[in-house]
Amino acid sequence: MHARITGTGSYLPPTALTNNDLVARGVDTSDEWIVERTGIRCRHIADAGQQASDLALAASLNAIGTAGISAEKIDLIILATSTPDYIFPSTACLLQSKLGISGAAAFDIQAVCSGFAYALTMAEKFIQSGSHRCALVVGTEVFSRILDWNDRGTCVLFGDGAGAVILEASEEPGILASALHADGSQHGILEVPGNICGGKVVGQPFVKMDGPAVFKFAVKVLAEVAQEVLDRAGMSAAAIDWLIPHQANIRIIQSTAKKLGLPMGRVVTTVDRHGNTSAASIPLALDAAVRDGRIKRGDTLMLEGVGGGFTWGAVLLKF
Repeated sequence: MHARITGTGSYLPPTALTNNDLVARGVDTSDEWIVERTGIRCRHIADAGQQASDLALAASLNAIGTAGISAEKIDLIILATSTPDYIFPSTACLLQSKLGISGAAAFDIQAVCSGFAYALTMAEKFIQSGSHRCALVVGTEVFSRILDWNDRGTCVLFGDGAGAVILEASEEPGILASALHADGSQHGILEVPGNICGGKVVGQPFVKMDGPAVFKFAVKVLAEVAQEVLDRAGMSAAAIDWLIPHQANIRIIQSTAKKLGLPMGRVVTTVDRHGNTSAASIPLALDAAVRDGRIKRGDTLMLEGVGGGFTWGAVLLKF
């Protein structure tokens, strides 16, 4: 039994925030500074009434429509997010309710920017086991809610959005190989070190990041995990039609492509207009390239992400 993506979908909140908009808000930065260091020119910000499940719903409906199925066919929902609607119930269960379905297993996973790679890998294992046949896999984030807008080292990087895929049982190969890793000893270089106790925030409720350390770590592990997955599949990097990496920083993306010997013309990038949307960035980029015609059926794709935890992972698949 194989698992193959049959539909993709995405959603970006309508409010776009450019670098110059940030400057106008009083952030001590400039468009040139941000673009040179990150490649980001714009990001989308959720409206006050929009939650992660709302973004996920729009992306999921797009994916369901593309797959040509009814929502009732879904028997598994795995949702990756670091910015859930509530402490509980899970955002996956809230999404299930908004889709108007019930009975399917539904749960969240938290692996930050690697979340979609984790979720897709888990869904494939469920389908491969024979216990489930149609999974909705979602990455959705409202990172704007956990940003300190006075910290130019973080507030310029992140945006909100959601991406989703339908993964179905298939006789044809879909996911070819995957690998997931974590190193909890590195948690301090990227974290939100806060929690709620007695109705009050304890600690720091905003993103804190050691940028140079994150850059160095990400460049190393992304190249390593991509090669690990290729080795598991018995393939070389030359077989990759499209690399779809986590959209954190254009320099990280360029370095990873160079290490794999791939030209940037075979790399999907949306970081310039989406910013870093954490668990949503890979499915957002995937859907963008599917809808503009770059990615076609039969293409070999490498999806990979790295995020706080520290976590990282990659999935090699035939689209």
